[in-house]
Amino acid sequence: MKGVTLRGLEVFEALASTGSVAQTAMRTGLSQPAVSQQLRNLEAALGTDLLDHSRRPMRLTPAGTLFLHRAETALAELRLAQSELTVMDLAHLKALSIGIIDDFDDSLTPRLATILAESLTGCRFKMITASSNDLARAIAEKRLHLAISASTGRPLDGVVQHPLARDPFMLVVPRGTTVTENALPDPNGLPFLRYDGEQLIRQQIEAHFGAQLEPHPERFEIGSHLALMAMVARGIGWTITTPLGFMRAHRFHGQLEAFQLPGPGFARQISLFASDDWADDVPLNVAQTMRRLIRTHMINPALSDLPFLSGQLETLHP
Repeated sequence: MKGVTLRGLEVFEALASTGSVAQTAMRTGLSQPAVSQQLRNLEAALGTDLLDHSRRPMRLTPAGTLFLHRAETALAELRLAQSELTVMDLAHLKALSIGIIDDFDDSLTPRLATILAESLTGCRFKMITASSNDLARAIAEKRLHLAISASTGRPLDGVVQHPLARDPFMLVVPRGTTVTENALPDPNGLPFLRYDGEQLIRQQIEAHFGAQLEPHPERFEIGSHLALMAMVARGIGWTITTPLGFMRAHRFHGQLEAFQLPGPGFARQISLFASDDWADDVPLNVAQTMRRLIRTHMINPALSDLPFLSGQLETLHP
């Protein structure tokens, strides 16, 4: 349709998520007047209002709700196509090994495997799933060429870190559970379900909350995101996790509720790690592809379901 532009669709998608011209400007890199103009142009081209401009934050009109679904589908396909083209210059590689945390097993890892495999003509290709701590050791010891995992926050000798996403921690409880604002659940109520003690995510949670978690007995240690979410969905307890882990458990979302944690927000950083002896742009290309996949298949759906994450859950760029 004449007047419907890719930039206009991207601005509309961001506005639908944030309801704010200022936040959309920050997300898209445009000025606030440019954001407003893009929306006016799109609404003029469609002949209808997509957002209620009189409300703050702005809300979708019925027409906007219908159009957003189609726009998100179109943008997702375009971004995926762009991701597939980004790493088409890998035919020169003789071998590539990459490790990825299990947060991405359901949606991103299969897509990345397909994109890479189709671009690696005659290359010996290895992809594994492991914990962040294991991947950090493997990349430091040069047993992997690339690793996508949570950052430990400590620099690794001979390793370059390419930031991908900021993944904030949040509270997840069985649906219908009463949650007191700015407080963790009552220690005398449902138990706290912890991650396995060897996992980096467990160590990051306990380092942040410290003594606040001491009143909660250590009864459960779970090493799997999906198992943890299944137990919360069944009403066995509550947990602290991140949106990227939570979005894997979409089958349980009807029995779960997520809330912002008390106190100052804190997050883990997901990064791509590569040896510093790469002589080409392969790590940069793979990082760029992963950012697009994370944005399209995890961040956008998460922000739609959990609007309190706006401005916290986001892709990161160098």
